[in-house]
Amino acid sequence: MGLLSNRVERSDIRPGDHIYTWRAVYAYSHHGIYVGGSKVVHFTRKKEIESSDSSDSASSLISEIPSECQTFPDCGFQLPNSGVVLTCLDCFLRNGSLYCFEYGVPSAVFLAKLRGGTCTIAESDPPEVVVHRAMYLLQNGFGNYDMFEKNCEDFALYCKTGLLPVEEPGIGTSGQASSAIGVPLAALLSTPFKLLAAGPLGMATVTAGMYCAGRYITDIGVRKDVAKVEVEKLTSHPGFRLVEDEESVNKRSEKPKTLLPMKRKRER
Repeated sequence: MGLLSNRVERSDIRPGDHIYTWRAVYAYSHHGIYVGGSKVVHFTRKKEIESSDSSDSASSLISEIPSECQTFPDCGFQLPNSGVVLTCLDCFLRNGSLYCFEYGVPSAVFLAKLRGGTCTIAESDPPEVVVHRAMYLLQNGFGNYDMFEKNCEDFALYCKTGLLPVEEPGIGTSGQASSAIGVPLAALLSTPFKLLAAGPLGMATVTAGMYCAGRYITDIGVRKDVAKVEVEKLTSHPGFRLVEDEESVNKRSEKPKTLLPMKRKRER
């Protein structure tokens, strides 16, 4: 158990595990649910028409959909107008290292972590429940992707815990997003206390304390504004529209891939 994150080997992970990998030299991490058979279900932006935004570097940076996989025939399976995608573990990692998100950690361990988005105080549901949620959302969607309100970590956290904000989210459950917001906010809120701190070390200590406190109170295992929501009833939850209307489907010229049993090609 590291202070930054929990690196593991492929042989260590099991179906129902919440896994992630760092992108862009540890600038951010991408999260998903390992469902077994070297397959990962994760959440990204919806499919976009190739003629639009194809030159948008920001969109290509955030998109986690593989172009083509030679290992698994259904790698990249994704329903039209849905951001939930099934890929193989190799395409998910993109040559990055593998990390396992930790659940049910003590408060002291949570506060000792230097980065958000690596653990939570909340307890995980049983693996079979986690896999069921992930596969259900693969076939039904998880609404619209939003970097701060509903991202890949929010998706994985929901699959693991079934917890969602009671009201339409203004701040998601993602610890990574909370950290991104928390650093400048901690610096701002701690400004009056800095006047009482003696020197740069005292100022840094106050800011770090505010940052840790902010991370703690926004953790899904501590928040009081979250509740269990059954995946089959997610359509009635504020801000979610799981099944797209028939007209939107008919407008799509591209047919979605058929989900096939994943079998690794024989190596010659």
